[in-house]
Amino acid sequence: MKFHSLQHVPFEDVGSLLTDIQTKGHSLTTTHWYKGEQASDLDTFDALIVMGGPMGVYDEDQYPWLKAEKEFIRETIAAGKKVLGICLGAQLIACVLGAPVTRNPHREIGWFPLQINESVKDHPVAKILSACEKVFHWHGDTFAIPAQAQLLASSQACAHQAYAIGNQVYGFQFHLETTETSASALIQNCPEDLDNSIYVQNADEIMRDKKNFAAINDAMSAVFAQWIS
Repeated sequence: MKFHSLQHVPFEDVGSLLTDIQTKGHSLTTTHWYKGEQASDLDTFDALIVMGGPMGVYDEDQYPWLKAEKEFIRETIAAGKKVLGICLGAQLIACVLGAPVTRNPHREIGWFPLQINESVKDHPVAKILSACEKVFHWHGDTFAIPAQAQLLASSQACAHQAYAIGNQVYGFQFHLETTETSASALIQNCPEDLDNSIYVQNADEIMRDKKNFAAINDAMSAVFAQWIS
């Protein structure tokens, strides 16, 4: 398969997903919006990965390319292609599907568990997420659940953590793709987010247990396999 990713800042790439893509013999291209690049043609890829970033979905005055990106995501979904959104990416998907994106009551950064929506506990992705002791978070905004989507998971700090539209579109507020390297990059580039609020861990807490990264990356691999099946 041919994968295409949308990247919003230099320090938030596809993380462990690159290994999942390459080891299965797939290819990956990327639009780097922050470099002024243009979106790819729809016929050049099979599936789209929309990554995170520190901006908000409505910050079009500061990041004018957001308008073009939203239209590109809308067209990709309408074309029936698979779309995976992570953090800002999930918010952008929700936005183009008509669901509001707002400030979350709490900033959520670090390792916190998910609560699976009991009504969809047999969903294949819900089963993968239920096996995660905790996942990695770094966000201040949240999305409402699009009308056509199912809520898969919540957390104590954030009511809407994951949604799915069949096996075509997944949106995750949290990060399963984060590696030690990418977590360190977030800490270096966004230190002002570590504000010691109730659901924000410090840098030492985030980086302390290396097994956490291996666990979420394994979950990312399982989600990836389900998504492209």
